[in-house]
Amino acid sequence: MSLRGGGPIEELAIPSGTTVEEHDVVVDGDVLVGGQSTVELGVRGRNVAIGERVSVGDDIEAEGDCRLDTWCSVDGNVLVGEDAYLGERVTVTGRLMVSGDLDIGDDVTIEEGFEANGWIVIRNPVPTIVFYFIVLSQLLRVGETDAADELAEALADGDDVRDPLLIPRSAEIADDAWRVSTPATVGDDCRLHGNLRAASIRVGERNEVFGSLRAREDITVGAETVIHGDVTTRGGTVTVEAGARVLGDVSAGDLVVYDGAEIQGTLRARGEMKLVQRTGPETEADEVEEGGGAEAGGSDGVDSEEPDGVDSEESDGVGDDDADPGDGTENETTESAREDDAPETDGESDAEGTAAVTADAGAATEAVESENDS
Repeated sequence: MSLRGGGPIEELAIPSGTTVEEHDVVVDGDVLVGGQSTVELGVRGRNVAIGERVSVGDDIEAEGDCRLDTWCSVDGNVLVGEDAYLGERVTVTGRLMVSGDLDIGDDVTIEEGFEANGWIVIRNPVPTIVFYFIVLSQLLRVGETDAADELAEALADGDDVRDPLLIPRSAEIADDAWRVSTPATVGDDCRLHGNLRAASIRVGERNEVFGSLRAREDITVGAETVIHGDVTTRGGTVTVEAGARVLGDVSAGDLVVYDGAEIQGTLRARGEMKLVQRTGPETEADEVEEGGGAEAGGSDGVDSEEPDGVDSEESDGVGDDDADPGDGTENETTESAREDDAPETDGESDAEGTAAVTADAGAATEAVESENDS
């Protein structure tokens, strides 16, 4: 693992259940922030580990441990439920409250004072990432794999393992925008404020994002997710799953929209535009491809193309049968025509097979009528 450069955190990972309440990011698990990042919001989580030269714009509340590496600055209070570790030249403009032990480095500034119920050690603690790396590497070097597993379980607080909030190096997290240069992944049941900017974006199910999504590569909007803004990618593919709502425009290289999705704005695709329909729970999805460079005024115009075509074929065939039912000979001929044509429709979808059989039955009825007239 490299301690410089891109850093060990390779993506922005927002776990399920994350919410932005007023000016704080609230998660159930741990919070890991890469070096040289700017977080203008407050942070509330279980264990909080902040990399070097990170600026936090509000309070930090940690149920467990809190680690602030060198040159960090916190514009607010720091409340820690267990132990706290502060590197050298850390600045806290508010008050530091620690329920456990406090390990503090040189030249630390706490403007409103601090309080710790446990031991207070003034020294230069090893940065968090470096400390974990040294211990794990030494255990693996001597072949103590069991001890390394126990250390990993201890860092995860036993069996209660929760997905952490991972913020990569040099990220900018604010109330109006989340900007990273790495891929971004959002879990399920999240409520976020601000525009999301990343290399690629994948949003899970049942989320609500009060902002737009913009990426250089692919963007996926999960089922029952609401995006209060535009969804834009330069050359990637935008996928909007069933039940998702986009309250803005969608622009992409290729566009894939599942049946049941709602897009209130304009659809723009420089490549292919596909509407994916599901005819049943066990059948595969049917794809309707549109031409390249397509543009539509909204999802209603795209969704109405394939169902109208199928309904028109079925209505025409049914109309021919009901218009002149004829005598029993015509009905028997119609039934035999349906039985003869049935094997030819194998392998097709249910809607297409029904339309073909109905059309053939109408043609057979017209043939019998012409013979009777003659």
